[in-house]
Amino acid sequence: MESSHVTALQAKHEGLDRRLREELSRPSPDSSMIQTLKKQKLKVKEELSFS
Repeated sequence: MESSHVTALQAKHEGLDRRLREELSRPSPDSSMIQTLKKQKLKVKEELSFS
């Protein structure tokens, strides 16, 4: 897979991870948002593993 694509996926994964940490640190985190972010993060991770 193209190096720039892998780099973009890694950046997206890091961004999702940061958003997830921010949501979890809120006084009352939105569980549906957490679930959505985790699913997106997993999808990106799977795509990275195939590269």
